Amino acid sequence: MPPPKCLSWMFISLFFLLLIAMISGCSTLKDSRPILPIKEYEKMIVGRFDADYVGTANCLAACHEHDRLRQDFDASTMGAQLKKESGLPLVDCESCHGPGSLAIKGLTRELVEENTKKGIKTKCDFETLIDMKNLPAPAQSLTCLKCHTANATFNLHNWNASTHATNEVSCFDCHQVHGSPDLKVSPINTGQMCFRCHLAPRAEFSMPSHHPLNEKRIFCIDCHDTHGGIGDRHLRKETIKETCVQCHPEKRGPFVYEHADVLEDCLNCHVPHGSVNDNLLVAREPFLCLQCHEGHRINTPGGGSTSAASRRAFYSRCTDCHSRIHGSDVPSASGKGRFTQ
Repeated sequence: MPPPKCLSWMFISLFFLLLIAMISGCSTLKDSRPILPIKEYEKMIVGRFDADYVGTANCLAACHEHDRLRQDFDASTMGAQLKKESGLPLVDCESCHGPGSLAIKGLTRELVEENTKKGIKTKCDFETLIDMKNLPAPAQSLTCLKCHTANATFNLHNWNASTHATNEVSCFDCHQVHGSPDLKVSPINTGQMCFRCHLAPRAEFSMPSHHPLNEKRIFCIDCHDTHGGIGDRHLRKETIKETCVQCHPEKRGPFVYEHADVLEDCLNCHVPHGSVNDNLLVAREPFLCLQCHEGHRINTPGGGSTSAASRRAFYSRCTDCHSRIHGSDVPSASGKGRFTQ
């Protein structure tokens, strides 16, 4: 019996309402995060055309001479590069902040010293400088990429096509120019910095079986290239297996008797960050193995039997016998490769 016409029209109406909502949602997202041509971002980091370049010495003397910012900056990577002995005279404050003559107009050294004695903190007219903090993420990163090109900094050659860049992550989200040697946190704590955005891996690393990232024995960057690696996972190697065997070389192979599914992709059996199962397995033994080796079930009597066969089926592991599960060069007692040696 065909459905009533009223129901048909109801389904059609619901379909079009859903379609309109989807289009509206996409439009709202596009309006809130417009993707601009690269030239538009370049215009944002040029600075005022009616201002002149005055040099780092004048900027610091007029404004930041007695500021904690100066001390932090001198200790930073960028601060070290601005010193005369660094051999980089073309890099200065105005390389990032734009020409500063309007910002320090009227701020003499005498005025700064007098204000300091009075406990007044002299500030420049920062509104005439490039507003770095409020620039769109692509423009912020473009400021850094003016110097840190793919030729000068090799690990940035994949940045523009990286998942981070296309999701509005900028250099400033991980790196702090003024207040630290390089990163916003020390290298040993980079995992905690990654967890600010990557919440799911943070939970996975707290599971009973996990890679020892919280124990500071490995780091996110051991497997992932934050500036743009291979594929959407930002891997440092071309495949999952090549990434894993850096630390697990005994699993590399080739083997005389190979376990094809295992060699193809480690993720067929393992979770990379953490799991509730032993050995980072996606499921407990023997249930994981039985997903492929269904014909190898152990027959047991029904009715809640507590026989030895039942106990063996549910309380033992496949690897108790098949210990070389990743592959073996030694045949089993039967002369076949059953990964038992």
